[in-house]
Amino acid sequence: MCVSRNSAGRLAQLFALLLATSTLAGCVTSGGPAKPKGPDPYYVAMYGPKPEEKFPLDAIDISKVDQRYLRQQVAYATHEPPGTIVIDTQNRFLYLVQDGGMAMRYGIGVGKAGLEFEGEARIGRKAEWPRWTPTSSMVAREPERYGPLAGGMEPGVRNPLGPRALYLFQGDRDTLFRIHGTTEAWSIGKAVSSGCIRLFNPDIIDLYSRVPTDSRVVVQQAEAPISATLAPMSAPANAGEPLAY
Repeated sequence: MCVSRNSAGRLAQLFALLLATSTLAGCVTSGGPAKPKGPDPYYVAMYGPKPEEKFPLDAIDISKVDQRYLRQQVAYATHEPPGTIVIDTQNRFLYLVQDGGMAMRYGIGVGKAGLEFEGEARIGRKAEWPRWTPTSSMVAREPERYGPLAGGMEPGVRNPLGPRALYLFQGDRDTLFRIHGTTEAWSIGKAVSSGCIRLFNPDIIDLYSRVPTDSRVVVQQAEAPISATLAPMSAPANAGEPLAY
């Protein structure tokens, strides 16, 4: 077959172009290192700033928080009726039992006092932006630290109880056991040296809004014969601390 000089030139140019394209494609990787996955926007919003509070709260950096300790609705098998708070100190979870075998689960930090209380109680009092007063034993044990606060600490973002507190009673007796917020978000999911049961500040605000006074609370120190598994995510309906009085 005869090929004209012009045709041969065009074929040579086409071959060179194909070769260059192939070489360039070989120099470009199709994948590369995966970019680090950021926090879920759903949780970023959940733990975002709360400027509407009496004392505005900053956002919580959840990038280093184990996701299981973030607030989420879970399937929960228990004999407790809806509206009951179940505190699993061993696994660092607080459950608010809901209808249909579900519960709202919150990550918690457990202080020394939280490990010493077990059994049933009721929410005898609720407080928004509570005052905090160290116990006399705390003042005696660490007078330099707690002596200046013996008269109490006013509400605010530095107050160890955070924006909300639930006070547990047995009958009419104050157990001195509290469920409250925290100034140390890093402590959620951990056992700490002092305090009762602490939640992320947005979580204690959420829990506070869901439970009325006289709600039943069950505190478990050992593994209980109940189970909790993740259910499809659903948005909530509302989108170390010392022992305190």
